[in-house]
Amino acid sequence: MKHGFIKTAAATPKLRVADPEYNGTEIICMMGEAAGKGAKLIVFPELCITGYTCGDLFLQEPLLRGAREALFDIADASAKLDALIFVGLPWEKEGKLYNVAAALSRGKILGMVPKSCLPNYGEFYELRHFVPGNRETDFVWLERENDYIPFGTNQIFTCEEMPGLAVAAEICEDVWVPEPPSTRHALAGATVIVNCSASDETTGKGEYREALISGQSARLVCGYVYANAGEGESTQDLVFGGHSLIAENGRILSRAVRFQNGIIYGDLDAARLLGERRRMTTFFAKSDEKYSEVGFHLKAEETRLERCISPRPFVPEGNLDRERRCEEILSIQVQGLKKRLEHTGCRQAVVGISGGLDSTLALLVTSKAFDALSIPRERILSVTMPCFGTTDRTYRNACELTGKLGASLREVDIREAVNVHFRDIGQDAGNHDVAYENAQARERTQVLMDLANQTGGMVIGTGDMSELALGWATYNGDHMSMYGVNAGVPKTLVRHLVRYYADTCGDGELSGVLLDVLDTPVSPELLPPEDGVISQKTEDLVGPYELHDFYLYYVLRFGFSPSKIYRLARLAFGDSYGEDVIRKWMQVFYKRFFSQQFKRSCLPDGPKVGSVGVSPRGDLRMPSDASAAVWLKELEDL
Repeated sequence: MKHGFIKTAAATPKLRVADPEYNGTEIICMMGEAAGKGAKLIVFPELCITGYTCGDLFLQEPLLRGAREALFDIADASAKLDALIFVGLPWEKEGKLYNVAAALSRGKILGMVPKSCLPNYGEFYELRHFVPGNRETDFVWLERENDYIPFGTNQIFTCEEMPGLAVAAEICEDVWVPEPPSTRHALAGATVIVNCSASDETTGKGEYREALISGQSARLVCGYVYANAGEGESTQDLVFGGHSLIAENGRILSRAVRFQNGIIYGDLDAARLLGERRRMTTFFAKSDEKYSEVGFHLKAEETRLERCISPRPFVPEGNLDRERRCEEILSIQVQGLKKRLEHTGCRQAVVGISGGLDSTLALLVTSKAFDALSIPRERILSVTMPCFGTTDRTYRNACELTGKLGASLREVDIREAVNVHFRDIGQDAGNHDVAYENAQARERTQVLMDLANQTGGMVIGTGDMSELALGWATYNGDHMSMYGVNAGVPKTLVRHLVRYYADTCGDGELSGVLLDVLDTPVSPELLPPEDGVISQKTEDLVGPYELHDFYLYYVLRFGFSPSKIYRLARLAFGDSYGEDVIRKWMQVFYKRFFSQQFKRSCLPDGPKVGSVGVSPRGDLRMPSDASAAVWLKELEDL
């Protein structure tokens, strides 16, 4: 539960149709198993106490009495468990029969949620036995509880120890209709929806079911625990496959193997959901519906996480997904530059090419944009500007890359100009301080801007989003351009984009150059090389970009606290970096991120390509003089 995590379970017991006592025993056994593995929210299928396929036996008093007694036994068994549990059963109220999900916790029956939408087609004739549930909360007297318990669809079960955990329920068909109850529940504040279901298996239905549940969790920005009936139900006309699902905001966290009963688990992040909802104020307007809030308690303890924490949140895991993402991002970059060139009537571009990753990607994007506009690539002026830190390797790659792409190459050696500038300002050339470095970066930008004026061209920015987040750019140097094509691309993704181009360009020689660029250490090359080899490696100075991109994603995308990001980073990078290293570079990240906002406040235009951006006109409207004290204090207290 710490940091908003809660382990959930969807359980499919093997049933005997119309045998509540046996089914109750199986449910109790699975409850204990799930709770023993840390599950705090446990969901069972629709009408699981009796079985969904009882037909007209639902009208028999012995079955209803047996279901009632089994529910009480299950409630008694829950007294020893630290969990909120939902089980399905038929319940008679005022002479009418309802298909309900009963909520249990710590030996108590907290409430009953009736099914709203009853199918009456195909093999499903629920209206023959049941009536739709009421929205507004009514009450049922239970002698066992010596109290009235809430009865109605509009109930939200809230955890006293975890304010972000608010659970509401719907039943099977409810989610398949145009206006599911879960939509109202989410608008009323529910962050997790549970669904007690009995959905049969037919060809293609499994894929549709997954799309439905993942889509509903995305629309409502919620967790969704879907427990489905399985083996044990009658196969007279239908087969139930136990296809249970756990989803979070559009992503399937866990899925059951179809036709195998059992329990699946998923670690939901309620804090992440709340953070996402804070960004969507127009959608989550306050619901006008009346809701009853029912409290329950859970022990405040740390959830043992089993969900996969990717060390590269900006990069898809699978090869196919990654290739599709790379093609999409390149298309966005190209379209952004194409529009800017069309709008300005500009038919000439100037790109500073260093032989490094960022300038390589910028040149690739510019080439594709020129192709899209049917402008000859020779009108791309690729400028290499060797100075004190340039190595033969990067110089060679810059020249060869330009030639392979068919752009024009111009070399402007800036050593003399920089030395003259040093003399003008009284800079000792032997003092390799920040002035020594930045003078080179600003001279390069001046050269590019002046060449753009000479040719009627546009300077294409090369800096990526990770550098902008850290302020790893020279103010009014490489920080400035006329359009920054890489401004929305994090460093870890730049690498994959270049690799994708190398793999798909169909030119072996060009691919070879790109692969050598990928193998070159990231460096601004502002300090003299040692024995012809790059001496100034960026990641030695500001830290590994894979760590910074990880921090950047969770800071900007979800607003997570430093302690939570630290916890996730330990899980994601435990085999690569020690805890002290992770914490050290987190401190660097926060200090630089806050102190360097002034550079981001005046960024050139550039396309956003993902869910995170640092543009001062869109995603990051942050004061340049904000204090990092709160964040750094939390890091110090770890």
